[in-house]
Amino acid sequence: MDNKYETIIGLEVHVQLDTDSKIFCSCSTEFGREPNTNTCPICLGLPGSLPVLNKKAVDYLLMTGLALNCEIASYSKFDRKNYFYPDLPKAYQISQYDLPLAKNGHINVKTKEGEHRIGITRIHLEEDAGKLIHEGSIDSSSGSLVDYNRTGVPLAEIVSEPDIRTPEQAREYLKHLKKTLEYLKVSDCNMEEGSLRCDANISLRPYGQKEFGTKVELKNMNSFKAIEKALEYEQKRQRKFIESNKDIIQETRTWDENKNITISMRGKEEANDYRYFPEPDLVPIEIDQESESKIKDNLPELPNKRKNRFINKYNIPEYDAEVLTDTRELADFFEDCVLEYNDPKEVSNWVMGEFLRLINEEKMSISDTKINGKLLADMLKLIEKGTISTKIAKTVFAEIFYTGKSPKDIVEEKGLKQISDQDKLEEIVKDIIADNPDVIEDIKNGKDRAIGFLVGQVMKETKGKANPQMVNKMFKEKIKQI
Repeated sequence: MDNKYETIIGLEVHVQLDTDSKIFCSCSTEFGREPNTNTCPICLGLPGSLPVLNKKAVDYLLMTGLALNCEIASYSKFDRKNYFYPDLPKAYQISQYDLPLAKNGHINVKTKEGEHRIGITRIHLEEDAGKLIHEGSIDSSSGSLVDYNRTGVPLAEIVSEPDIRTPEQAREYLKHLKKTLEYLKVSDCNMEEGSLRCDANISLRPYGQKEFGTKVELKNMNSFKAIEKALEYEQKRQRKFIESNKDIIQETRTWDENKNITISMRGKEEANDYRYFPEPDLVPIEIDQESESKIKDNLPELPNKRKNRFINKYNIPEYDAEVLTDTRELADFFEDCVLEYNDPKEVSNWVMGEFLRLINEEKMSISDTKINGKLLADMLKLIEKGTISTKIAKTVFAEIFYTGKSPKDIVEEKGLKQISDQDKLEEIVKDIIADNPDVIEDIKNGKDRAIGFLVGQVMKETKGKANPQMVNKMFKEKIKQI
C-alpha cells in the first residue's frame, strides 16, 4: 500500500464438496431443486434423529489437505458450534474446532512483486447452513423465507495464516486455490451457486509494529474481483481512521457492489461466543498412515507440476503452459490433441486462439463443445497436407466446434478444398498483376511487403481457397520477369 502502513489479510474460504449426498444424511446435494425438497429429519435437526458421517466427504477433505501441503491429523473430532439463526434448524452447526483434519499447509503465489508463500492454518470439515430468501425491502413487513436444501451439504473450510499483504496476493491465492480444487474434482467451485465463498479479515499496522491492528471481517463478496476491490477500499478506509485518531471497530462488514464501499453489518463474534463442545453423536475420526498414503498416491497431477511438465516435455513457452493448465479439462484437451498430432506449439496456438475464443464467446464449458483432440488433430493434418489453407481452417474449426463433424467431411460438403492447381492460380495472378501496376512498381522499387496486398487480392478472388505459399512464390517469379 505504502511505506507507512502494512496490510495484514487472512482469508476463510468455504468450499462445498461435490458429494452426491449430504454430510450426515442421504439427502441429495443437487443444486436448483424446489425449496425444501432435499431435506429429511436428520438435516432438519428433528428430535431423535442421528447423524451418520459421509466417508466421501472425509476423503475429499484429505485430498484437499494433501494437495495444499498440509499435515493430516491421525486423530480428529467434530464439535458443536452453537448459534441461533433462522437458516440453522438445530441452532448449532456440526463443525470442527480444536482438532481439524488438516493443518499447517501453504500455497506459493506469484504477483508483480515476486513469489510469496501463504500459510494455511487449518482445513476442517463442517455442514453448511440453509439459505434465507428476503422478500421485498429490508424495511418492509414481507418477511423472509428459508430454504433448507443446502443445510447439511459438506463444507471444507480453508483458513489461511495472516500472511497476505496485498489485495493482489489475496486474489492470486484464491485463483490458485480454486484451480487446485477443480483439478482434484472435489468441488465445482461455482461462486454464483455458492459452491465457493470467501470471507476476508483485514487490518493495518505501522511498519515495524509486531502487534496486529484491529481486524475487520468482510463478507458477501461474490467474485475474486469483488474481493480485491473490497480489500482495496478497506485499506483506504482504515488508514483514514488511523490518521484521524479514530478507533477502528472490530466488526463484520459487507461489500456493496453498486456503491463500491463496505457497510457495517454487526459486531464480530469471538470463538467463545459459540460455546464449542465435542459433538456427542459422532465418534472421532482416526486416519492411519496407510489410508493417508493411499489417498496421496492417487492424487492427480496438480496445476504447477503439470505446467512445468508441459514446458519441459512439449517445449512450449511458460505463458502457453500457464494458459493451457488453467483448468484440468483444458490441459486434458491439449494433451489428447498432441497424442494425435505431434506438434505441441501448433496445437497450443489453435487451443489458445480459436478454441478459447469460441468458448468465451459462447460462454460454454469444454464438455459442452462437440470438438475433441482427434478432430482438431485431423484438421491440422489437412492444413499440413495443403488440403485447406489456414484461413479456411478457421471456418472448418468453427464447424467442428459446433457440430462435431469430421474435418474431411466438412471440407467436401462445403467445397473448401484449397486451390493448388498451377494453371488456375497463374491465370488469377496474371490478372491481379495487370490490375495493379502501381503496386508492381512499388515492389520493384524494394517495397517487398506490398506482395502481401497482391496475395490478399488472390485470396479474396478465391474466397480464401488459394494456396498462399504457391501464390506468393508465383508473384515473386512473375514480377522478376517484368
